[in-house]
Amino acid sequence: MELLKQICAKAKGSGRTIVLPEGQDPRVIKAANLAIQANAAKIVVLGTPEEIAFSENAAGMRLAPEATVIDHTQGALLDELAAAFHEKRKAKGMTPEAARQALLDKRIYFGAMMLATGKADGLVAGSIASTGDMLRAAFQCVGTAPGIKLASSTFLMGLRTPTAAGDDVLCFADCAVNPCPTAEQMVDIALATARTFRALVGKQPKVAFLSFSSKGSAKHELVDKVAEAARLTKARFEELGLDAVVDGEIQADAAIVPAVALQKNPGGAIKGDANVLIFPDLQAGNICYKLVQRLGGATALGPVVQGVAKPINDLSRGCSAEDIFGNICITVGQTLGA
Repeated sequence: MELLKQICAKAKGSGRTIVLPEGQDPRVIKAANLAIQANAAKIVVLGTPEEIAFSENAAGMRLAPEATVIDHTQGALLDELAAAFHEKRKAKGMTPEAARQALLDKRIYFGAMMLATGKADGLVAGSIASTGDMLRAAFQCVGTAPGIKLASSTFLMGLRTPTAAGDDVLCFADCAVNPCPTAEQMVDIALATARTFRALVGKQPKVAFLSFSSKGSAKHELVDKVAEAARLTKARFEELGLDAVVDGEIQADAAIVPAVALQKNPGGAIKGDANVLIFPDLQAGNICYKLVQRLGGATALGPVVQGVAKPINDLSRGCSAEDIFGNICITVGQTLGA
């Protein structure tokens, strides 16, 4: 897992604060200790004294004293965060009592409000909570990043064999969140993914909008959507002054093979050297990342949630403590930016 090692090395000494809401899970205790041992982040664990004691016993270790433990069920911080959550949601009809109860019922909301109020830099959860709860907490508490209306996801694909252009890490998006994005929504996906790639890989994003057509070689409304997304994205990137390359619509082989690009995309901005691949819909993205992972032996890190004002990342319920630690490092990487 060389890719993850590189990301974790970048996280070392970051000083970022990451909140782990699921202190009732023994895997979280182990992951918190791994992060502290690696000096990857300052760690806050949410849990009652009874929950932490249970998790420590099940994990067979004490939580490192450097970790901060917060009982999310009581105290002044609960009052403060509940009031802040009510302020965010009162226009939607939420009462102060309902806001407080939401934080008590779902500690993900407590953690997300810590991000919203500047008490933490990122959040990692999902070993117990559902993906739906994670996304709702992200949207309702933290919101999307400035200039972005849509949260999305990407997978970092650590390739067993580099591409012909020499890249051993690619970003695939969106592979987990948005089923059928519009051209305008694909702009947000591309912008968020380019920023993720820059933050975690540290290279210039070269963004290819994938289709079954290359620059009009096929005619279809699906092709039109991708071409329009590429056009809008170029304009957005130019407006923001981003150091990135954008091209499309383009076929996958022309995106990553220079010899094919000469034939199918002559004069294009992407010359077979794309490192960020934007798929036309969730079906294509999800299928492709799994094929590359399972048949090509690539390491797939993610889904990394992106486009949120502060990083909130989801876990598989079958994750290990090492998986949680890796996700902590990815989240720290997102906070560090380009």
